[in-house]
Amino acid sequence: MSVLGKIERYLRKSGKKPTRFGREVANDPRLVFDLREGRVMGRCLASRIEAFLESAQ
Repeated sequence: MSVLGKIERYLRKSGKKPTRFGREVANDPRLVFDLREGRVMGRCLASRIEAFLESAQ
């Protein structure tokens, strides 16, 4: 599953708003919206998101 897919699943399960997720993970409230529009993230950001999602489970 893609990182965006994992984020979307997390948002559905947690009820967290995309802007809050982006602020917590990357200090970027537009993160999820930009990813939905095709933004390509670097390995560092992808690793940070994966670590956050792992710790949230």
